[in-house]
Amino acid sequence: MRDFLRVLRRFVPPYKKFMVMNILFNFLSAILNLFSFALIIPILQILFKINKDTYAYMEWTFNPASLESWKAMPEILKNNFFWFVSDIIEVHGGSFALVILGLFLILMTFFKVATMCLAFYTMIPIRTGVVRDIRNQINRKITQLPLGFFSEERKGDIISRVSGDVNEIEASIMSSLDMLFKNPILILIYLVGMVMISWQLTLFVLILLPLAGYVMGLVGKKLKRKSLEGQQQWGFLMSQIEETLSGLRIIKAFNAEKKIQERFEKSNDIFRRTTNKIYRRQQMAHPMSEFLGTVTIAIVLWYGGTLILSANSPIDAPTFIYYLVIFYSIINPAKDLSKSVYSIQKGLASMERVDKILKAETDIHDPENPKPIKLNERISYNDVWFKYQNEWVLKGIDLTIAKGKTVALVGQSGSGKSTLVDLLPRFYDVNKGGIEIDGVDIREATLYDLRALMGNVNQEAILFNDTFFNNIAFGVANATLAQVEEAARIANAHDFIMASENGYDTNIGDRGGKLSGGQRQRISIARAILKNPSILILDEATSALDTESERLVQDALEKLMKNRTTIVIAHRLSTIRNADEICVMHEGQIVERGRHEELLELDGYYKRLCDMQSF
Repeated sequence: MRDFLRVLRRFVPPYKKFMVMNILFNFLSAILNLFSFALIIPILQILFKINKDTYAYMEWTFNPASLESWKAMPEILKNNFFWFVSDIIEVHGGSFALVILGLFLILMTFFKVATMCLAFYTMIPIRTGVVRDIRNQINRKITQLPLGFFSEERKGDIISRVSGDVNEIEASIMSSLDMLFKNPILILIYLVGMVMISWQLTLFVLILLPLAGYVMGLVGKKLKRKSLEGQQQWGFLMSQIEETLSGLRIIKAFNAEKKIQERFEKSNDIFRRTTNKIYRRQQMAHPMSEFLGTVTIAIVLWYGGTLILSANSPIDAPTFIYYLVIFYSIINPAKDLSKSVYSIQKGLASMERVDKILKAETDIHDPENPKPIKLNERISYNDVWFKYQNEWVLKGIDLTIAKGKTVALVGQSGSGKSTLVDLLPRFYDVNKGGIEIDGVDIREATLYDLRALMGNVNQEAILFNDTFFNNIAFGVANATLAQVEEAARIANAHDFIMASENGYDTNIGDRGGKLSGGQRQRISIARAILKNPSILILDEATSALDTESERLVQDALEKLMKNRTTIVIAHRLSTIRNADEICVMHEGQIVERGRHEELLELDGYYKRLCDMQSF
């Protein structure tokens, strides 16, 4: 239960107003319920003509500061109520008294139901608000976490946590909030009423209920362990679906449909077996609580019967029946409470998985006293060392890029080119050394200011399921249609955009699926042009294109690179012949640098790369 209370302390405080109102209405509902049940006693006494006592009205002034006044209150209320009923019987007869009592019961029940509805009404904003807040926090955290976090996690598992686990939290924890706010109040009020009627009988309840709760708690702990295992298996299933959708072309090309089907069906069957165990244990809550409740009622009936049959009975038959009605009214809240405990254990398992995202640490932060950053002179890599795990990816890199110059990075895959570029916008932080822009270490500026200097065009054009306009204007606030059109013209994209169904308002599909590779790339170039960055990063922007598309894209890139500081990662060496400096990387180090002709004369790594491409 401590874990559950921690969850409440984290997410419920913004909804304190609704929580207080909910508790108040639940309290009123329980009090009204208790008093409506009290009408059973005079009704039974009238029907069976049991009570022959006479009652006189007792004057009473309630003083909240007086303990004696509190002690006298139950007896005076009881006496005056019976005086009122007996007076009605004496004046108007028993039948009329039953009508009055029936009408009073209806009225009390109406108010009880009304307060109950208000309690439900005030609980809904808490339930929906907390789930919304959790989703918002997860989404915010995903956008804030460093890229390294996602390289170690399955994409499908992350999607499973955002969807399946949050839905489980809503279904398990949030749906139990009402029961957890309402049922303890009902149980407490009913127990107070039972103590006032007979403390001897109530003692049995206070002994037996904790024993029943302990038994059900043991099952709940096992359920939580199995639920966590089930959610992990669901995340694995989601990962397989995501991989299947992403790699459908390869699966079909290699006739691997059966293999993929068998792999999924095997995992799905494991998930089914785990889910069976979870649901079986969850369904034990109701039968177990009903059985334990019946045992308790049997004991109470036996003991209550012995009290009534004793010579100096402290309780009469109608009062004992009223007591049993109250006690039986505790059974349903107790059963609901036990079911909610099971449900919460299942939801807490999902909360653990969600917390793996929410509580993930990031080592990339804004400084407390940030410095302004702007490129007027140069970018400097000073003895930069970096590693992902244990092996150094970059080793002692020294590189200066003057403003307005183009520097190209070449080398075999795994030589550290992309990593070197990823350090500049602080997707990762260096382990040793530092990177400076005009003498300001990039770690001393805010991430927003740093990344505002840069525009990216990647090998895979990353587009969104939105319109041409919104994809080009992505990240640029208040962009006008004229500005977007100008950027598209420079990127050689305006013509094919205007040829589409709705022009700039045409949706381009998931990841730009309605466009060719060259068109997607030109849209991403237009996006970079509109941002007008001081620093341009081109990560193999033309390597995946055909010759015609490459020519159009290369032309757009040349317009974009004009008078701009550019870092180019290239496999096609023909695209960087005019770079101001070419850095050849090998095993995390810059082994050669210079212009194209100078590097050819060295007859080293670069010459070998050129020869292989020529071949």
